[in-house]
Amino acid sequence: MRTVKQLFDLKGKTALVTGGSRGLGLQLAEALGEQGARVMLSARKADELAQARQLLRDSGIEAECITANGASEADIAHLADQTLAQFGRVDILVNNAGAAWGAPAEDHSIEAWDKVMNLNIRGLFLLTQRIGKLSMIPNRYGRVINIASISGLAGNVPGTMETIAYNTSKGAVVNFTRALAAEWGEHGITVNALAPGFFPSKMTQDSLHRWGVENMCARVPLRRLGDDEDLKGAAVLFASDAGKHITGQILAVDGGVSSVA
Repeated sequence: MRTVKQLFDLKGKTALVTGGSRGLGLQLAEALGEQGARVMLSARKADELAQARQLLRDSGIEAECITANGASEADIAHLADQTLAQFGRVDILVNNAGAAWGAPAEDHSIEAWDKVMNLNIRGLFLLTQRIGKLSMIPNRYGRVINIASISGLAGNVPGTMETIAYNTSKGAVVNFTRALAAEWGEHGITVNALAPGFFPSKMTQDSLHRWGVENMCARVPLRRLGDDEDLKGAAVLFASDAGKHITGQILAVDGGVSSVA
């Protein structure tokens, strides 16, 4: 019988985190690395990626990085293949890379719609499929953690965000998680999703500037926004043997927003 500490231990595991150079992705990579996992970071910008890798290494985390565009089929194949070549296997896949776009539905451009969909759901599927087929299914072990959003659980409050493509893509991530969990469970693979509420980041800075911290906090039961620690515990639960009997679940980390929406 293992202790709780042992159940949350990730020593000997390997993790691939997309969109891992900053924001939520870097927070997730830190969490997994702090528990002992080796971490491969991926993002589009090489300079930000190198800085993130060094930050992890300075914290004693074994980390590598590969520059890749999560909307490019060729880049996705390269990322999966190179990660497996370097690490030998991927035990934990964190699908965090994503894009948002704000525009009224009636004026939303097709180009922007395709950009959001290609990264947020098509790229997520292609990478998960390749890692699953080449590593997790043969090894009969895997932890897939998709980053959805509470925007994928409901519409926006009237008069606030106009992000129909983003909401739609994250809704797809939610049901992708459930469907894949049912299909891959027989291979010893769990598939879960975190659905963050509002976390200050480069992607959300325009909304934060527009609405203001006080106004946004007033909509949250806990009266605060997410911070640099709030996803760590949930991510480690889903990534570790502490969560080995949890699959197909969507966990909102949003200060209670989704409970009153």
